[in-house]
Amino acid sequence: MTDRATGFQHGLTNYGDKDFSLYLRRSFASSMGYSRAMLAKPVIGIAYTGSGFNNCHRHFPELLDAVKRGVLAAGALPVEFPTISLGEVFLNPTSLKFRNLMSIDTEEMIRAQPMDAVVLMGGCDKTVPAQLMGAVSAGLPAIMLVAGPMMTSRHNGERLGACTDCRRFWAQYRAGKVSDEEISVVEGRLATTAGTCAVMGTASTMACISEALGMILPGTAAIPAVHADRLRAAEATGAAAVKLIGSKFTPDKIVNKKSVENALRILLALGGSTNAVIHLTAIAGRAGINVSLEHLNELSETTPVLVNLKPVGNGYMEDFFAAGGMGALMRELEDLLHLDCMTVTGETLGERLAAKHDPFVDRTIIAERTKPLEPKGGLIAVFGNLAPKGAILKRSAADAKLFENEGRAVVFSSLADLAARIDDPNLDVEPNDVLVLQNAGPNSVDAMPEAGYLPIPKKLATKGVKDMIRVSDARMSGTAFGTIVLHVTPDAASGGPLGLVRTGDRIKLSVKEKRIELLVDAAELKKRAAAAKPPAEKPTRGYAKLYAQEILGADQGCDFAFLKPH
Repeated sequence: MTDRATGFQHGLTNYGDKDFSLYLRRSFASSMGYSRAMLAKPVIGIAYTGSGFNNCHRHFPELLDAVKRGVLAAGALPVEFPTISLGEVFLNPTSLKFRNLMSIDTEEMIRAQPMDAVVLMGGCDKTVPAQLMGAVSAGLPAIMLVAGPMMTSRHNGERLGACTDCRRFWAQYRAGKVSDEEISVVEGRLATTAGTCAVMGTASTMACISEALGMILPGTAAIPAVHADRLRAAEATGAAAVKLIGSKFTPDKIVNKKSVENALRILLALGGSTNAVIHLTAIAGRAGINVSLEHLNELSETTPVLVNLKPVGNGYMEDFFAAGGMGALMRELEDLLHLDCMTVTGETLGERLAAKHDPFVDRTIIAERTKPLEPKGGLIAVFGNLAPKGAILKRSAADAKLFENEGRAVVFSSLADLAARIDDPNLDVEPNDVLVLQNAGPNSVDAMPEAGYLPIPKKLATKGVKDMIRVSDARMSGTAFGTIVLHVTPDAASGGPLGLVRTGDRIKLSVKEKRIELLVDAAELKKRAAAAKPPAEKPTRGYAKLYAQEILGADQGCDFAFLKPH
């Protein structure tokens, strides 16, 4: 324990008179109905992100009650406080633009308000990384509580879950194989409970990464949102937060080089979301740790894909939970992990995995190490003159027939250009071409949306074409699939070579060599660069101005430069 003041006596408002500050604070706190006994207790802050614009967090009022129950039973006072909440499909232009804003909100409210430890309640894609980024920077003892995934629904006897099935049905609809009437019915059956997407999308990937980092309670990453165990996990999280008071197990200590490598191993074994590379890079960056894409490739060569969930496999998160969850997966990879990493409960990862557990593992969902779904990791980075600082490919969700390929570029200069021309029956495009989207990266006006999952041109989709090589500086949803090269860095809007590609150029992709090359000579590229139009005028006020001034590339997690430690 430290000797600093605790509870409402900590971090007094500055009036130039400490005793008056405490007197005034107690007076105002009394107006909320707290007894003197309660006001004397240590305080557990609860960063609360319930919002009418965030369907993933619909069940948070009930979860909040459970957290408070755990805190009170452990002898502290729970005090929730609101922060920004990022509902993935309710934000324009994209939720990533506001992740750093949420991280600032989280960090500053943890630091400014009188709390001894904090519970971070998040779940939707960008909320978990934003909270972890803020908590690492704030340096106060913290523990994460994730929302948990949705349960699946049914359509004509088939299981449905957001959002891989969303994309599958929409592709069939675009190809003319699903009617207007059926797509309307499907729309109402894709997301039917509280919680995050039911597949191994970004939200579920970040929940699993949080457990791999040691920032949540063991066994809690995959509990469905509507399961009673999710409430029990919330109660236990509240109690665990009380134990953290005065401890050295702060997020900036738990997130270290070894635990980040563990998280990368888990990401690869999950066949998880490409977005997680950006988020983990940003979280690690707040602790002064660099995530190298070259190192990601090294780990990918020795980490098999073991989890059979959509979009890589066939199952859903409820199946992963029932199959043994993160504990079963990490025990399968035990010899590859740093078992001496400390976790938020004060035990090492090795101690966690050695603890008593249900020995059952459903091998249709979590494969044995000796019988992997894929022998190598789900993600790789590719480099070359088109992506000098790297790009990401989710090979476990791609078509292996396209892994060694050269094709003609069909270029879309922006999202508006893509929307205007992709379904034009006169579009000059063939199945073996490479679709290229420019100006959709972090420095663009669109702030790196999940637009990298370029639709198959309608004239090809109706003929049965299901996959093509697609290249962009954008992201894609963790629920998406296809042979898609993303996060091309530097991005086009910052002057990267992606912006120099022209329709008709040849592009070569080699997964084996981890290369992506624009087959245009350097002199021609230099000539194009000299003739390039000046960048668009930057915003002049508000958060948009701050974003434009401070945003870093995908290789640095798209964090703000001034938020990195010095």
